[in-house]
Amino acid sequence: MTPSSDLHQVSKPTSPGRVAGRRFWVADSRFYRSRWYDGKHRKMINFGCTRAPYYPPSSLCTDQRGFHHGLDIAMACGTRLFAGLSGKVVRPNSPGALGSAYGRKAFRLRNFRLDRDIVFGHVGKVFVGAGDRVGRGDLVARASDEGAPDGCHLHFEVRPQAGSYYQAVNPRQVIDLRLAR
Repeated sequence: MTPSSDLHQVSKPTSPGRVAGRRFWVADSRFYRSRWYDGKHRKMINFGCTRAPYYPPSSLCTDQRGFHHGLDIAMACGTRLFAGLSGKVVRPNSPGALGSAYGRKAFRLRNFRLDRDIVFGHVGKVFVGAGDRVGRGDLVARASDEGAPDGCHLHFEVRPQAGSYYQAVNPRQVIDLRLAR
């Protein structure tokens, strides 16, 4: 395995926010479906250590890699995003508040059964507000590039209730990606 084998080159020309034309920092070029979003889409950046240039080197990683606390799924701006679980929309300024890197309209959905907060980052139009209770399958937002250096996508992050991004856990089980056929 070569050091760059975890990178996927995109043949599009370089644009602002992209590094040498790269948008995808995973070797996986398959498309996935999930109950959290409409359509089928590719992973951009996995949870964990990454070579994507948007994250400073982390002591959790080797080779000067940064740590990404969520999973980025590439999608067109305006893609519908759903509540994959029931929950309550968390007040923006409560413990575990989101910073500007998530975009101005990012929000958290608290699922009490799992005792987790689910972060929806880089969203545009939002259909829910603080204190709203949502059911599984409810339309909650649309994808955007708000606050994103690398185009429209969903940043999906799972944290303990009221936890910070430092406490984020691998979202793999919660997002439940299914290979698109």
